[in-house]
Amino acid sequence: MSDTEANRVLIRREAQAGCITLNHPEVRNILDSGMLQAITAAVADWRDDDAVKLVVLDAAGDAFCPGGDVEWLHNQLLTGRPDLVVQYLADECALYGAIAAFGKPWVSLIDGFCFGSGMGLSVHGSHRIVTDYAAMAMPEAGIGFFPDAGMGYVLPRLPGALGMWLGLTGARLSGRDAVHAGLATHLLTRDRLAAFRASLVETGDPAVVATFAEPLREPRFAAYLPAVNRCYAAPSVPAILAALEAEDTNWARREITALRRMSPTSLFVTHALLRLGATQTLSACLQRETALVGPVLVDRPDFREGVRALLVDRDRTPRWQPATIEDVDPAVIAALFSAAAGRG
Repeated sequence: MSDTEANRVLIRREAQAGCITLNHPEVRNILDSGMLQAITAAVADWRDDDAVKLVVLDAAGDAFCPGGDVEWLHNQLLTGRPDLVVQYLADECALYGAIAAFGKPWVSLIDGFCFGSGMGLSVHGSHRIVTDYAAMAMPEAGIGFFPDAGMGYVLPRLPGALGMWLGLTGARLSGRDAVHAGLATHLLTRDRLAAFRASLVETGDPAVVATFAEPLREPRFAAYLPAVNRCYAAPSVPAILAALEAEDTNWARREITALRRMSPTSLFVTHALLRLGATQTLSACLQRETALVGPVLVDRPDFREGVRALLVDRDRTPRWQPATIEDVDPAVIAALFSAAAGRG
């Protein structure tokens, strides 16, 4: 790793804390392979270090982490290196498992976008501190992927059908709403974040958050939460669409439009992934997500097409295969999971 690459993530000790700062603001702290390796090494070093009472994870610039390096993954597929894609995503899942098993407070300070890999780095820790500028989401179905980063375990454990709604639509939650949903634990105003961080590092005690946290108002999704729970608890993607159509409201029509933009295959994979994960351990969910990378990302075209349309050419007209929800064969989805089980 070059010096430039090493500086994309800053790892050091401060008082009683191990501190990690995502430091590549030019690309809003997208998690690349070098950053992933550096964080993984820090977790291993600090796990049994009694001088490290907790870990503080933050980020430079105006975003926390909008996800993994999907354009790099896309390029590896285009240039015939699917092995690098599989390894990168396997390494990610291993890191998230290590964070969950760390055994000490892991305090993420989330200010700005936190999507995909940013969620993986934060939600498996003990404290997810969001500001009033935070936004949390799992938008993977929109690029022909599925919610990874252990979200097959996390999303089904959110209240009601919120997790299925978030996983299928990629809906963004504000910091306040993320606390209500259970993705975050505390809300701070941005102007108090630095003082909280200083107190946290000095004391080594995450309980100091009580001094800084804001009271919560009603979440913005409160008005349509009953409809979310009615519709997104349906047993299949077509059944969710039918339930939304039956609602016959402006909200439901917006939901249908959002779902119709997503990769149909990704919607079916996501639905199955979350239903399976609801009764399984984090370890089992991470193992399944890793094993699905080959059948879903490498062997099928939607990820390459989704990244092309949304991030490379930016024409926002992905040509999904199959093109519609009605064209998806459930037997094909079942075969993807069977293939993943064989690789797992």
